[in-house]
Amino acid sequence: MGLRELFGLDHRRFDTDGHTEMDRHERSRRLARAAGSYAAGLLAVFLITVIYLHMPLVNVTTVGFTFLLAILIAAAVSGFGTSFLMSVAAAAVYDYYFIPPIGEWNITDPQNWIALTAFLITSVVGSTLSVSARRQTRRARQQRREAEQLYNLSQRLLSAGDSLALCNSIPGDIVDSFAAKAAALFLTEGQSVFYSPNGSREIDAARLKTCLLHRDVQMEAEQGLCFIPLRMGANEIGSIGIAKASLSDTTLESLGSMITIAIERARAIEQVGKIEALRENERLKSALLDAITHEFRTPLTAMKLSVTGMLSDLQFNREQCREMLAMINEGCDRIDQLVGEVSEMSRLESGEIKLDFARHSVAELVETALANCKSALGTRAIEHGIANQDVPVRVDLFWAAKILGHLVRNANLYSSPDRPIAIRTETKDGLVVFSVADHGPGIDPSEVRRIFEKFYRGKDHRCRIQGTGMGLPIARAITEAHGGTMSVVSRAGEGSVFTFSLPIDR
Repeated sequence: MGLRELFGLDHRRFDTDGHTEMDRHERSRRLARAAGSYAAGLLAVFLITVIYLHMPLVNVTTVGFTFLLAILIAAAVSGFGTSFLMSVAAAAVYDYYFIPPIGEWNITDPQNWIALTAFLITSVVGSTLSVSARRQTRRARQQRREAEQLYNLSQRLLSAGDSLALCNSIPGDIVDSFAAKAAALFLTEGQSVFYSPNGSREIDAARLKTCLLHRDVQMEAEQGLCFIPLRMGANEIGSIGIAKASLSDTTLESLGSMITIAIERARAIEQVGKIEALRENERLKSALLDAITHEFRTPLTAMKLSVTGMLSDLQFNREQCREMLAMINEGCDRIDQLVGEVSEMSRLESGEIKLDFARHSVAELVETALANCKSALGTRAIEHGIANQDVPVRVDLFWAAKILGHLVRNANLYSSPDRPIAIRTETKDGLVVFSVADHGPGIDPSEVRRIFEKFYRGKDHRCRIQGTGMGLPIARAITEAHGGTMSVVSRAGEGSVFTFSLPIDR
């Protein structure tokens, strides 16, 4: 510890002109504070002297201990400069007023040297302990602040999406979290460099790359730069450069480890996502092949038999030919429906379909959906329970009507011919909830979770009722694209109630 620290003065770096970095106003304020501290110390010595001089019976030892206590307090509060000045002044007045012969200075007396030595030792020990305590306090505060900054940065890293977005945001997040001037991230994969604003001017990309030759944090104090290699085990994944940030080596190492883990985590999540996408793609292919096997075989067989019969030498009358052509037409329609629904589902999942949101009333949506289902419903009765017909919803009318249309046609297929279909709506939590209830056989509890899967059809109905198993998945995908949800409640033998929600247009 140097004399400047003992005297309570801060170190300051000098520039080429010989001036400190602290401006003149700050220096004047510090000098005024030091002068005030010296004056307060001398005043304390003066007051102690006056008090004991006016006391009738004064013990010399008591006076000495009082001076020691005052010097110790000054050393702890103001530093060595004030306590040193107080030591000299206290030794002088102690000798002149309290050590015989009173009223004379006897410098050669051993008592005076003992008192002065005691005062000076107290000053040095007290100020040293005070400086050490302050330094430890500052270090503890800095460690706490850096721990909070690391935590805030970790929250930002966890909220990032894919690895590219994460790498783009890391330099800016470092600057914001640690009040740095600039930051840069270099990745060995693709030799990519990501900068914060103004980062390319402060940090050299070549220096980021050479940083990987070292295993520890590299500091360049003159330029105010630090470089952190990023390693995952023995693998080098990149490096971080930070300009003008006051951080400890421990924090820099923790920062490097945190960023390394965040990047590897984002890459792992992407890899898992790709694996899941491949798995889903394979499952979809299997389901599609299964659907083709089961759904295409029946119409294709009927079409093949009809065409083969008509091409043979068999003699058919006009009525028989009409029936065969009707079978061919029906088979073509069924195949066309399946291909269209698969294509529609694929476009919805890939985001190719752009919804044209507009303000429409609940009544308008219901009327449009029922008009689209009119040919399929025939004479089926529809029970309306729409109490909020004028409530506006923000939807793409064409696609939103498809949701309700799918549910109504589905209810029509599974309900008894003489039973009505009930449509109800209600307003709840900023949403309009639509429900379609049928009086069919219901859904087995074990199949409720799978009812919205692509190509899935109930085991008791897949052979009895024609369908592709794509209507409900498509309806659910359209609902989610509108920001709503879809669910079903069913009881065996009593029927099912499908519900979906759409946001109200405020």
